[in-house]
Amino acid sequence: MQSINNKLIAAVLATILVAGSGCVKDRAGFNDDHDKPYQVAPSLLLTNAQKELADQVTTPDVNLNVFRFFQHYWTMTTYFTDAQFDFAGTRRVPDNHWTALYARVIGNLQSAREAVQAEAKPAATSQEDWDKQQANKMAILDMLQVYAFQILVDSFGDVPYSEAADAGVVLPKYDDDAAIYPQLIERLKADLGQLDPSAPSFGAQEEYMLGGDVDKWKLFGNSLLLKIGINLSDVDAGLAKSAVEAAVTGGVITQNTQNVSFKYTALSPNFNPVHANVIASGRNDYIIEKTIVDMMNGLADPRRAVYFTRVGGAYVGAVLGDDEQAYEDFSHVGDRFVAPDDPGYLFDAAEVNFYLAEAAARGFSVGGSAVNYYNAAIRASFGQLGLSDADATLYLAKPAVAYATAQGDWKAKIGRQAYIAMFNRGFESWNFYRRLDYPVMTAPLAVPAADGKVPVRLTYPINEQTVNGANWRAASEAIGGDKLTTRVFWDKN
Repeated sequence: MQSINNKLIAAVLATILVAGSGCVKDRAGFNDDHDKPYQVAPSLLLTNAQKELADQVTTPDVNLNVFRFFQHYWTMTTYFTDAQFDFAGTRRVPDNHWTALYARVIGNLQSAREAVQAEAKPAATSQEDWDKQQANKMAILDMLQVYAFQILVDSFGDVPYSEAADAGVVLPKYDDDAAIYPQLIERLKADLGQLDPSAPSFGAQEEYMLGGDVDKWKLFGNSLLLKIGINLSDVDAGLAKSAVEAAVTGGVITQNTQNVSFKYTALSPNFNPVHANVIASGRNDYIIEKTIVDMMNGLADPRRAVYFTRVGGAYVGAVLGDDEQAYEDFSHVGDRFVAPDDPGYLFDAAEVNFYLAEAAARGFSVGGSAVNYYNAAIRASFGQLGLSDADATLYLAKPAVAYATAQGDWKAKIGRQAYIAMFNRGFESWNFYRRLDYPVMTAPLAVPAADGKVPVRLTYPINEQTVNGANWRAASEAIGGDKLTTRVFWDKN
């Protein structure tokens, strides 16, 4: 494991930031680093991009990722304004989220693609074999870029896309979010068609998430195609259906053995960012919010013992954003999630099975029924947490949990259980919430900019407003206003 630590450190030093802060530049050559090392191995750039991506979707750092607050999973006792959605001032959360994805993920991946193209063929390798291997590498890098762009669209709406990695564009235009999604689908289909499992890609010691295994990357790509397709369901049912069914035909993640994660180490600086922020930082202000606690208490959900600590023998949740709550009076995040080596997930089987349950409920042909995938998702959640399948069976037998008898329509049933399962995956949970409108949540202590509601998007970065003002104004007008309450194109209800 020490070798990967060294690789990650080297990757940070070798990073070439192509995209900059959303590719916003105030002078020619902004993206040119005249001190950068040359001929950087693409594997180093890839590993750094993977870590940055996993860090961004996993971290609870209030300067970077506020989605656990959006979803009423966590709140705070000291910096309670973060849980009131006041993060456009000194925190500048949108700026940091934007920069992490554009510069440190998409930018590094773009540099890695250029490095792959510059690699010289070994004399002992045939041109045909070399072409297949390089094609696999390019497809893997591109699929990760698609993943990052999907997060950006889902976070902000219209964003720079067509000009995002063009070093010759000083102030990139914003593309229509509804037009970006179909392009992401086409990119994924091309990448999947390009992947050849009979040929290698990155070596097992070069690609950290899946060890360069092309079959596993096909599962990743198809699962991403499924996710993007599901998000389109309420705005373009035809494209959603074709994307989802193509993904299922190609094969998606359904078992925990297929999960895609960044495996953090027990040593700094490469340990789990939840550990870094909750334990290593010495902070004593993160507490669990009552919405998730009350829901799971009502179901006597066995996952509580993993998710939360007890207070006086009970699981107790706090009110989101309340400034008069004591740290010691409420449950805290469970030991599993603050362990230094707990992984950061990009996909897990529970998430994907819930997508399949939703697809089946919408009438898409996905090789199974909504109830079967719903059950599989809950079993996968239990298994991922180290709970037994017998525990899951007993839980699924509860009338309030069983698909046939649980309260509400299919959106309520799936939305409720996906909300519980996605406890440590705030961004994905936010997408389920916006798409299915369950569970119903309010935010009466939210700042006026949120209008007493859970935000449905992030506002654009301050840096975009000041440096790329004309394009920012055009995008803001196009989406209906740069507000926390403006919905992204696929969020119709």
